[in-house]
Amino acid sequence: MAAPRRDTRGIVDPSGLLTRVRFRRHEPAEPLRRYIEWYWLIDWDLPAPYASHVVPHPSVHLTFQWEEDQGPPYGEVTGVALSLYTRKLTGRGRVCGAKFRPGAFRPYAPQVPVSHWTGRVLAAQDVFPQTTEDTARSIVTPVDDRARVAALDTFLLSLDPTPDPQADLARDLVQVIRADRTVRRVGDFARTQGLSVRALQRLFSAHVGVSPKWVILRYRIHEALELAGTRSDIDWATLAADLGYADQAHLVRDFTATVGATPTAYAQAAR
Repeated sequence: MAAPRRDTRGIVDPSGLLTRVRFRRHEPAEPLRRYIEWYWLIDWDLPAPYASHVVPHPSVHLTFQWEEDQGPPYGEVTGVALSLYTRKLTGRGRVCGAKFRPGAFRPYAPQVPVSHWTGRVLAAQDVFPQTTEDTARSIVTPVDDRARVAALDTFLLSLDPTPDPQADLARDLVQVIRADRTVRRVGDFARTQGLSVRALQRLFSAHVGVSPKWVILRYRIHEALELAGTRSDIDWATLAADLGYADQAHLVRDFTATVGATPTAYAQAAR
């Protein structure tokens, strides 16, 4: 499995966020890597509130959080978010999260399709009854990253996921979509993978939580977002064609609906 990526893909204001928080990624224990893409740790101590905006990946997240003036540590499971995810950070706090590989959460909750969690945020104990306040405290209170990672490993290794070849297939297909820019149409992609469109849609609903079309468009928006924030010489019409859009107007429409600003306005603000 690939090591944690080092890009900021999906973060709407990466420079603003990274100047306000300490953000790190770590690999999970080897047996977990088929399921967990990476752990992500954030610590902050802010003199003024800050709103973080993220264009979500097609992933389920398990997070343990502690905002020191808001009560004891707690855990949450967040399904795939369909729209822009906004989190307001205030005071002092920290989050220790596990980002499940797209398609790889179902073995941890095999009773229901992953689409059951889409768009929802639940207390961790509602999904994993063995989660307690002590669990959350053991993960978020250590000062040392290694201790937090070890505590995450201990908890996730205790959950004993149910092996599922269909989850492995879904995970691998999402990875193809993410890596191969030529994947543009669901019908063509299904055919190259030896599946009917309906079978591919059922697989994604059960194991990814969103449709294959949603995944294709989301990864293309991630790419456009990253380019808009780092380059000043983008030919948007050419990029739209490269990403599989019928024309520039379709890219602008999807980008604006997802990010809340046109590509050119976002690029100007980023610069």
